[in-house]
Amino acid sequence: MACSCGQVLRPSDQEMGSRRQVFDLPEPKLRVVEYQQYGCTCPACGTACRGTYPAGVDGPVQYGSGVKALGVLLTQGYCLSLEKTSQLFADLFGYRLKEQTLLQAQATAYERLAASESLIQAQLAQSPVVHADETGLRVEGKLQWLHTASNSLWTYLYMHPKRGTEAFQSGDSILKTLNQWLVHDCWASYFKLEDFCHALCGAHLLRELQAQVEQGRQWAVEMHDLLLDLYHQSREQPLAPTRRKAVMARFEAICQAAQREEPPPEPQKRGKPKRTKGRNLFERMQTHREAVFAFAFHSEVPFTNNLAERDIRPLKLKQKVAGCFRTSTGAKHFARTLGVISTTRKHTRNVFRELRDAFEGHTFITREWAT
Repeated sequence: MACSCGQVLRPSDQEMGSRRQVFDLPEPKLRVVEYQQYGCTCPACGTACRGTYPAGVDGPVQYGSGVKALGVLLTQGYCLSLEKTSQLFADLFGYRLKEQTLLQAQATAYERLAASESLIQAQLAQSPVVHADETGLRVEGKLQWLHTASNSLWTYLYMHPKRGTEAFQSGDSILKTLNQWLVHDCWASYFKLEDFCHALCGAHLLRELQAQVEQGRQWAVEMHDLLLDLYHQSREQPLAPTRRKAVMARFEAICQAAQREEPPPEPQKRGKPKRTKGRNLFERMQTHREAVFAFAFHSEVPFTNNLAERDIRPLKLKQKVAGCFRTSTGAKHFARTLGVISTTRKHTRNVFRELRDAFEGHTFITREWAT
């Protein structure tokens, strides 16, 4: 290195002035590992002896666990279609995967993740708080429901033809094993499960109240303010039990105002009298007042059920891509795999590595939580 004047600069005189880094990707390519089998005939007895291939190397040509894991991650985790996933492999690696190969990888992942799913269920059964939600989709041309039970570390998802009690009592559900707090969106069927305490999503109530505020309902303004006040007061620590009487008195006063402000039920020729949405809302809050204010008096109970909503949101993306599931088998594969992927992300683990390990017989869940 020389100065502009021509003077040669010695390395010992140089000091680092700055540095620059460029993050880039190497050209992706598939790595092919060839295993060769050798053999010979025993000179003593004449028996033909042959070496053995490693476990899992079953055919003359096959894809390894890394290819299968990436295929499952793209189709199940990122909700790409089979065609786009196949094309992506062709663009990146020069090999276009057949759709049947991707479907077989999904089926294999479903089987290999069964033990992980069982451990997720066991952890949720012991959790002090579980979030629940459900959303509908078309499977084989019929409406079915994706159900979730989850907390901040574990996600369990399952498919069922029904939305309510029949689904909650089915063999796939874990709600009947819970014994502490269940946070949900006030779907009536949840209240038929009586072995645990209920807590309602405050965000849903605020949205419903805001709709009534926009209709000019004064009682909704006061109820909205009450929920927000309690939320801010209980963020650091729950309210003292001595505050309960005052909170409930304010709540009842607002409900009495709603009773006067909302139009009375209108008798119908058939069925129940017609009620306004506002009347239905405050009567529902009256009936389930303990669940409405559970967040304010119990530190373990959150204000919203947003966690469960985030856990089932990928299904909506899947619907936008595929529209529906053609088979119930495909829907079941998606639910289990997505539950394990969600759990893996909650534990800040590398999803690709864990799926690859699953094809080899284990995940961090089975390694660390089996005992």
